[in-house]
Amino acid sequence: MKKVKITVMRQTVYQDLIDQYENPMQNACDMKVGQVFIANGWKKPEGLCDSAWDSMSAFVMALAHGAEGLYDGWMKNSRSAMISCNDGFRPVSFLIEALDEEAD
Repeated sequence: MKKVKITVMRQTVYQDLIDQYENPMQNACDMKVGQVFIANGWKKPEGLCDSAWDSMSAFVMALAHGAEGLYDGWMKNSRSAMISCNDGFRPVSFLIEALDEEAD
């Protein structure tokens, strides 16, 4: 099983939807563009948002176990995936890449 690199690529904020539908929140999302997490195999990295993990964990597990060409090869790097979290107000896009390094 391999380690998997998870990089925060982009965060979008739909302020109009927040204003209309969301209850006020403090620190709704702490992810920062460029932030990197390393998953030790299929294990959730410390500090990664639970909601984001729920959206990507199946892809992390697949890549950690050697999967390639997900969804008929939609990614240029066959050992990667671009996944967004399921927050409809401020979705974050993550690049997930299998590393050559073995998990502990």
